[in-house]
Amino acid sequence: MGSKNKNGNVAEFCAQTLLKSPIVKIRDVYCQGSCRGQSAEEYATATELVFPYRGVFMRHLGSDQAVAEANQVMFFNAAEGYRISHPVAGGDTSLSLAISEEQLLELAPATLLCDKTTPAFRGQRLRIDARAQALVALLRHSLREDIAEPLEAESLALTLIRRALGPRTTHEAGASLGRQRLVDRVKLVLASDLTRRWTLAEIAAEVRGSPVYLTQVFQQVEGMPLYRYQLRLRLARALDLLAQYDDLTTLSLDLGFSSHSHFSAAFRDAYGRSPSEFKQSALRR
Repeated sequence: MGSKNKNGNVAEFCAQTLLKSPIVKIRDVYCQGSCRGQSAEEYATATELVFPYRGVFMRHLGSDQAVAEANQVMFFNAAEGYRISHPVAGGDTSLSLAISEEQLLELAPATLLCDKTTPAFRGQRLRIDARAQALVALLRHSLREDIAEPLEAESLALTLIRRALGPRTTHEAGASLGRQRLVDRVKLVLASDLTRRWTLAEIAAEVRGSPVYLTQVFQQVEGMPLYRYQLRLRLARALDLLAQYDDLTTLSLDLGFSSHSHFSAAFRDAYGRSPSEFKQSALRR
């Protein structure tokens, strides 16, 4: 995305509204990420569910931190101060959903909220499943291509939120601070080069940890094996790029898959349809 300012330079931050209705406001939000350190304190004007789909950033809330990438939904509570940093170059792009307070209180499980009367989340993030990733891509592509009517887009948005918050389709991290910080470092290593065929020894060397300990801790914190987590990141990138590729074999190789058949099988296993079928349904072409 990346709109330009009056000097012709790419703006550090920009947001494009894709849909605005009494139920939900959907924006495509881009940050260039030129500053690696923590930003000045920022505030959301309304509670938003933010789904990163390209790049990575870190969100700092007091002494707490969370890595934001395509396997996560991030919670930005209204009037809650936070800071952003970009330890990995390349910036980030996210789909942001701000839903009405009444609808959010109806959709969000009480266990995720600070209290039952205020639409504010007690945690910073949840790991979403593959189908939620697919809904993010379907919603974004259909709105950007102007092929989704408002009623369809609203329905998709509510379905996405319901799935992203569902106890059977999400995972809330649970471990000591030290273990979560170790996993955060691993996520940043993976995000630094999604196409690289990392070995466990290489990742362990990057974060200065034992390979055995690393696999155990990652499974505990994220609820899935490290290799599958990396696969989900690659597939989420594929969802983002499908509209730009006519040749899906080229896409699969560009993303580091060994072959188109490997890519197609992994994509179908995650999202329930082949890349070409998803492209046709999302872009209707």
